Amino acid sequence: MKIGNMLVVIDPTSEDQQPCLQRAVQLAERTPGARITLFMCDYNAALDGGLLFDTPGLEKARASLINHRNQYLDRLAKPLREKGLQVDTEAVWGKRVDRHILRAVVQHNPDLVLKTTHHHNLIKRLLLTNTDWQLIRHCEKPLWLVKQAEQTIGKLCASVDPLHEADKPAALDIKLINTARELAGQLGAEAHVVHCYNPLPRTLVFDASVITDYDGYAEDVRKRHAEAFDQLGEQQQLSADQRHLLQGYPEEVIPEFIKQQDINLLVMGAVSRSRLDSALIGHTAERLLDEADCDVLVIKPDDFRDPSRPD
Repeated sequence: MKIGNMLVVIDPTSEDQQPCLQRAVQLAERTPGARITLFMCDYNAALDGGLLFDTPGLEKARASLINHRNQYLDRLAKPLREKGLQVDTEAVWGKRVDRHILRAVVQHNPDLVLKTTHHHNLIKRLLLTNTDWQLIRHCEKPLWLVKQAEQTIGKLCASVDPLHEADKPAALDIKLINTARELAGQLGAEAHVVHCYNPLPRTLVFDASVITDYDGYAEDVRKRHAEAFDQLGEQQQLSADQRHLLQGYPEEVIPEFIKQQDINLLVMGAVSRSRLDSALIGHTAERLLDEADCDVLVIKPDDFRDPSRPD
């Protein structure tokens, strides 16, 4: 996976920690000639007069705010530049943060977009923000959502669906495996591949013949998934130790697998159907992304185009 040009989305609400920048520096130090663009979009409702009430004073105040943000970005960039890293900076004003980030993606054409995800609920579970979800749905470039930047990437895992029951294109599984393998090589990490299957619960089976032999039905489901997963693994030259077939709902068993195996990065695919229906195909990805407490790298199919972009 090429990661020479990285767009790092800096959080304007944090003056201290920027985990996505920490992760970008880790990647840049292993990538000769890497370039980092620090991008920030800020908005303050008090400075937004709208089309009817905008004044030179408000315009000057917004310019002052952006100037202050550019100075902050320069302070972040200074120690990195002193290390010999190539670092650019850009701060903009805007209400729809996700749309400005997507415009920056088009403008800078990065190999990778990195953004911190750190919003917590009462029990401290990581939750993705609305901006995160918009980027997951619309960002045409690989999107790395950083949750645990203090952990180096020692083990990473790609989640695949060889039977394509989540309606993902077959080529995407191969792309996910190749991405995981290439990243592991660049970072000196272990690459693993996981696939989940789950037979219908006994209470939801209405076919009389299946009810009488539910165990046989469950075993048939396991064999079908195991055969497809093994075939994919052999085609991609994955060792038996790299393949993990799990029974259960992905949003439940993959986060547990991540904890047990000390996985630092989950590589998974996502597609968006259309401008009118921009939700990820299936709800599994949404629940899984929230539940996984490691970094998540979201990969799109090669032919993916942001459905929100004008034709």
